[in-house]
Amino acid sequence: MLTTIQLNETVKMQLNRMKNTNKQTYEDVIVEMINKLEKQKRKKINLLKEGYREMQKEIILVNKEWSSVDADWD
Repeated sequence: MLTTIQLNETVKMQLNRMKNTNKQTYEDVIVEMINKLEKQKRKKINLLKEGYREMQKEIILVNKEWSSVDADWD
């Protein structure tokens, strides 16, 4: 099903600049942008997960260091 959308002239000009070829459609450009955004989102999520894993390792090390202090503290 095809749908018609209204675009501001500046948006249309920006989409034209983003085309790799003259034969590329606006839909192709938009789909490419969506795919790039989804890829960046997945990459960001993976980086966050990796960062949280590293933080968890550091927290475990700190807890181990302080657990020996707790025994001596009493």
